[in-house]
Amino acid sequence: MANERPVYLGPRLRRLRRDLGLTQAHMAGDLDISASYVALLERNQRPLTADLLMRLARTYRLDLADLASDTGEEHADRLQAVLRDPMFADLEIPQMEASDVAANFPAFTEAFLRLHTAFREEQLALADRGVGDAQSDAADPVAEARRFLASRRNSFPMLDEAGERLAEAIEAKGGLVPYLKARHQLRVRRLPADVLMDSVRRLDRHREEVLLDETLDAASQSFQLALQITYLEARRTADAALEDGSFTSENGARLARRALANYLAAAILMPYSAFAKAVEARNYDVEALARLFGTSFEQTAHRLTTLQKPGQERVPFFFIRVDAAGNVSKRLDGAGFPFARHGGGCPLWSVHSVFHAPRRIVTQWLELPDGSRFFSIARTVNAGGGAWGATGVERAVALVCAADQAHRLVYAQGQPEGSATPIGVSCQLCQRTQCAARSAPPIGRTILPDDLRRTTVPFGFSDG
Repeated sequence: MANERPVYLGPRLRRLRRDLGLTQAHMAGDLDISASYVALLERNQRPLTADLLMRLARTYRLDLADLASDTGEEHADRLQAVLRDPMFADLEIPQMEASDVAANFPAFTEAFLRLHTAFREEQLALADRGVGDAQSDAADPVAEARRFLASRRNSFPMLDEAGERLAEAIEAKGGLVPYLKARHQLRVRRLPADVLMDSVRRLDRHREEVLLDETLDAASQSFQLALQITYLEARRTADAALEDGSFTSENGARLARRALANYLAAAILMPYSAFAKAVEARNYDVEALARLFGTSFEQTAHRLTTLQKPGQERVPFFFIRVDAAGNVSKRLDGAGFPFARHGGGCPLWSVHSVFHAPRRIVTQWLELPDGSRFFSIARTVNAGGGAWGATGVERAVALVCAADQAHRLVYAQGQPEGSATPIGVSCQLCQRTQCAARSAPPIGRTILPDDLRRTTVPFGFSDG
């Protein structure tokens, strides 16, 4: 007992009170303590006693283990992750100092983390405006949602933790279908697409059923059921992760909210700890991981971009999904890969050519104009279909990591870096004047007239 240390949970207590919509006076009345004592607890000037922890758990029906988890370590891990930003490289802040700040000044730490997240959002917005039109960007809900995810590296630890808890509860009941029956009195039925009238999933409250399109494959059925559980049980958790976002349009906020719900559904099917362990054991083999967790290639590749939980980080990835026309329908950047937001991708990148080799993984070393190198894997994926005459869609997905991380991937083993394919973010931003695949001149270069000479590349440029 002598080794026990006081438990300070000020920020977590304050967040709980705000989530419940209570004032300090209201919480004090519920717990039979004074409002000033609640204020001291929230400022970490008093520890939470065991008796008070029990009262909190009973009064608000909380899981005591969740409430008493070590937020100090979580804050320290998050702070240390932020301090690895290159903008702080010259400060040489010792890890011990960051841990002391997080432990002793949790509110200040939270303020700093929020400020850095806001800075990252604005940094991404400015980069976007450099490529596109500022006015159209401001009104682009897709751009808003992507900025929200990118500024957080598509990593939401609170959703990962909620996903792990739900996964354990679902496993205890024997799976998604029996869990829905036992927990929500909902049975699952599969119906023809024409009966569901263009829906792949529908919750019928009146008949207490979750209806699924019978043409969905097994991985898609599991994902839709996990998504329904997310909306039934973890809506507030997903909404809480959205609170510090900055949106100028309702559509942008709704798209981000949908992305967070999908994130949590994936966290249920591929719980963070188990998935992160399997990833290392299988050297990031996407197909092997997909079979292990009963998910699709795309779902698994998407989940790989989320493994940046402070203290448990894995290889950072960039993820993109494009159609045969080059339209980008999904983009997540956790690897610092500066790909143009509005499409216009480089045709020399294999993600645009894998349509000629369906369902075969194609690897490629890439080099950007600034000399930075990356490793890419690309493959086609299919959606829809499932029955004769049903419309199907073929797209390509790619995962990209920095070259210095590629050795951890099974796909790069036996593939020396050697020569890399030179690609550009977009033709307008690429200064490789001798590229035969160029479709537009780069910004700031003067095109030579071709009265007397036509070059082998689409455009000739003056040296000035």
